[in-house]
Amino acid sequence: MFRKDFMWGGATAANQCEGAWNVDGRGMAKTDVTTGGSVNSHRLVTYVDKDGKPGTLPGMGNGTLPEGAHYAVLEDYYYPNHDGIDFYHHYKEDIALMAEMGFQIFRMSISWSRLFPRGDEETPNEKGVEFYRNVFTELRKYNIEPLVTLSHFDTPLYLEEHYGGWNNRKLIGFFDRFAKTCFTEYKGLVKYWLTFNEINNTVMFLELFGNTATDEMYQSAYQQLHYQFVASAHAVKTGHEIDPENQIGCMICGITFYPLTSDPKDIMLNRHTWEKGIFYCGDVQCKGKYPTFAKRLWDEHHVRLDMTEQDLKDLQEGCVDMYTFSYYMSTVVTTHEVTEKVSGNFSAGAKNPYLTYSDWGWALDPVGLRYYLEMLYDRYEKPMMVVENGLGAYDKVEEDGSIHDPYRIDYLREHIKEMDLAVKEGVDLLAYTMWGCIDLVSAGTGEMRKRYGFIYVDKDDEGKGTYARSRKDSFYWFKKVIASGGEDLD
Repeated sequence: MFRKDFMWGGATAANQCEGAWNVDGRGMAKTDVTTGGSVNSHRLVTYVDKDGKPGTLPGMGNGTLPEGAHYAVLEDYYYPNHDGIDFYHHYKEDIALMAEMGFQIFRMSISWSRLFPRGDEETPNEKGVEFYRNVFTELRKYNIEPLVTLSHFDTPLYLEEHYGGWNNRKLIGFFDRFAKTCFTEYKGLVKYWLTFNEINNTVMFLELFGNTATDEMYQSAYQQLHYQFVASAHAVKTGHEIDPENQIGCMICGITFYPLTSDPKDIMLNRHTWEKGIFYCGDVQCKGKYPTFAKRLWDEHHVRLDMTEQDLKDLQEGCVDMYTFSYYMSTVVTTHEVTEKVSGNFSAGAKNPYLTYSDWGWALDPVGLRYYLEMLYDRYEKPMMVVENGLGAYDKVEEDGSIHDPYRIDYLREHIKEMDLAVKEGVDLLAYTMWGCIDLVSAGTGEMRKRYGFIYVDKDDEGKGTYARSRKDSFYWFKKVIASGGEDLD
């Protein structure tokens, strides 16, 4: 049984839905120079070299700009995030639809470069500040709690180019100013905050490249994480000082890992995979200190961090109030050679013979969600939120305009059942925000055809369409789920 004040809702990210990429003074983020892709072709990041020649890098963040080059928007490429689904101009309509469903909470993010176009300014862009105030006020009109992510994969591009991004300690100070501005400007409108979205992806993405990630790449990844941990801790402390009502959480990319066999080597590999991929970031943000296994992880790749005594003190004083995470799939690990492998969007490795897979290669595993909830609540004993969960799928619009998506309803129903069981086991679960509650641009592939929403948006993979909104069957189903407090799942 979910608690009486349990909050049901949906989740989005600014860079995937807002659009208006160069409107009202907003600066650029890396998503603005990231092209479209597909399940079989990676997105690309575009640039111009020192001689004015255009070029591309893989969109996974594992490429380095040539010396003298700078990121650029090129004529021959399509950039789906430029327009997103134009939430910037449709937010009143979209929030009204969410209210019709009965949303009690809506997770969204603030585009850092909309408030600070370069990222290093002393004062914010007033039009950006005003836009988010208007959105939060509109949500409040319908008694919907905003759940706001400060950094959701949209560090200002200027900071990437001129400071080296999160490899530079100076970004802590820039983020401090951004976070303080948000807490101050939106005091009384927002009380639920997340610091860095899927912070653990910085290291987890390196694992996707198998053994090709170099020690230098790991050095960079762990250093970036350290500076982000410190920035997150500062934000927690500042947020509490500005408004004691603020509840501030971490946000982890949650994946449940299983050993493929009972071979002790597989069991040990599984434990180490949890430590590296999940516990490392959670421990620092929830416990305020690096775990004992951190030294082993650093030594594996000869990592030496720029870390001060003050940093360690800050981490202790800036523990998060709650643990939030995304959950889409589980995966298996093994030391053995396997023939059945997964290949898809952000998924790799051995195939689990007991599970089925989505069109994008993600294992459909509701029980894995309960396993994750119980494991992590036992580890941290902090209130939890599932802030991303959903099924990317192809949707068909019928001649009468209806959209039948029983596959999405089935997916969500089974995951909600497992959440309910975790709650009965004692997990303190505060909220559930289904990912992509309104169709948006896929982060992984840049597609629109990979749809998650209860609300359909008329836009295709080339940016064509009316951007009109319409309700899917799942819209009415989720409305019923919310009204029943999660009891009516039929």
